[in-house]
Amino acid sequence: MRVVHLMASPFFGGPERQMLGLARHLPGDVVSIFLSFAEHGQAQPFMDEAQRHHFEGKLLQYNTPWFFSCVSEVADELQKAKADILSCSGYKPDLVGWRAARRVGIPVVSISHGWTAATWKVRVYESLDRCAIGWMDAVVCVSKAQADKVRAAGVAEPNIHVIHNAVGEEAFVEPEPAARAEMLSWFTAPPRLIVGAAGRLSPEKGYSLFIEAAQRAAKAHSDVGFVLFGEGDLRGELEQTVASCGLHGQLVLPGFRPDMARFLPHLDIHVMTSLTEGLPIVLLEAGAAGVPSVATAVGGIPEVIDDGVTGHLVPSGDCDALARCIIALLDDHSRRLAMGRAARDRVRQDFSFTGTAQHYHALFEKVLASHKLE
Repeated sequence: MRVVHLMASPFFGGPERQMLGLARHLPGDVVSIFLSFAEHGQAQPFMDEAQRHHFEGKLLQYNTPWFFSCVSEVADELQKAKADILSCSGYKPDLVGWRAARRVGIPVVSISHGWTAATWKVRVYESLDRCAIGWMDAVVCVSKAQADKVRAAGVAEPNIHVIHNAVGEEAFVEPEPAARAEMLSWFTAPPRLIVGAAGRLSPEKGYSLFIEAAQRAAKAHSDVGFVLFGEGDLRGELEQTVASCGLHGQLVLPGFRPDMARFLPHLDIHVMTSLTEGLPIVLLEAGAAGVPSVATAVGGIPEVIDDGVTGHLVPSGDCDALARCIIALLDDHSRRLAMGRAARDRVRQDFSFTGTAQHYHALFEKVLASHKLE
């Protein structure tokens, strides 16, 4: 079975790590090939990583708004690859991919990672995507919450399949002392405890709430440092907020770190303030690293966090609840450790690529068999 994954990768983020991890864990009878829109060269790191793992990959020449040229190019690449199935991740791959797959006569599967509504342009594309997924042979939803959104978009029930995101064994890393030393060097004064968040610096992530909660926690614990990994359009605005909250040197923004997995085990608490989510990979990676999370109860997050056992869930936008839970965990070393162990066990048991790859393989076989009967 030859599966082509069509991506739009402006950076090596969660969906990219997810699909590459899937390809690495699918059975040997599956050949995985990656295509990505070039995104002005920003997709090169993802393509380099795919090729490092010995997968065939190619950056596409055309991009939107040259829609019909995109469709023709993808269709040509599918024919060259002798593809059996096209797998699409994101609104742009969905909109182009279903037309290209139909042109060459192969089935197409959409992976619905989540809709962010980050900008007006994204909202327009996501509205179109809600229409496009109805024409797919199957839609994989990374959480039950995302499946509810896909169902509301009018996708037929038999075409909806929930397959959770996952992490590989490499996520269960042992702490590296050099990584902690490096992280401590980012602060004006090395903190005793570190609270961290990670993701794209964009509105739907709610990071202003993280900064406000950090300000409150810092008043209760002056020896705590805060780190916000990631890059994005809101960086300048968030830096100004950090300064206005008096957290300069105590809350640091080290940017996007492709080696972030080295630093996760050295967090004492992981925080997620998202306003909307599918099923965030970093939440699974934090759990695998043995770090408890305090997170907003949106999207698929409640499907990962067992409130009070592996972390805490708080209402979206509720800074009081967020700060209160962070401070409570900072106050209780034993509880932090117990929650971290429970989070690690939960991720290992329920969110491994071994099970996820089996589900995808079965779905690909089912879709392919149904297509051949048509």
